[in-house]
Amino acid sequence: MTPVSLTGRLVCATRADADLVEQLLPDHIALTRAEPGCLSFAVTRRIDEPLVWDVDELFDGEGSFRAHQARVAASEWGRRTAAIRRDYVVVGLG
Repeated sequence: MTPVSLTGRLVCATRADADLVEQLLPDHIALTRAEPGCLSFAVTRRIDEPLVWDVDELFDGEGSFRAHQARVAASEWGRRTAAIRRDYVVVGLG
C-alpha cells in the first residue's frame, strides 16, 4: 500500500474565519487522528501569520485518505470551514 500525504496551508481571510478555525480545530484533529489509517495529522498556526495554519497529513493508503476526505466533507468542520482557502499538495494517489 502506498502512503498518501497532504501538505499545505489553510489561509483565513478574516479574523472571524481564524476564530472559527480555533473553535473547531481541536475536535477535527481528535476525530482525524482516531481514523483508521491515519499515521499522522498536524495543523499548526503560524506565529508570523496569525491567519495561516500549516497542514501535514499522512495516511497509510488511498482508501483511508479518501475515507478521511469523505468524513471531513460531511462533518461540522467541513461544512463550516468550506469557504476558507486551502493550498494543498497531495502525493501518493493513484
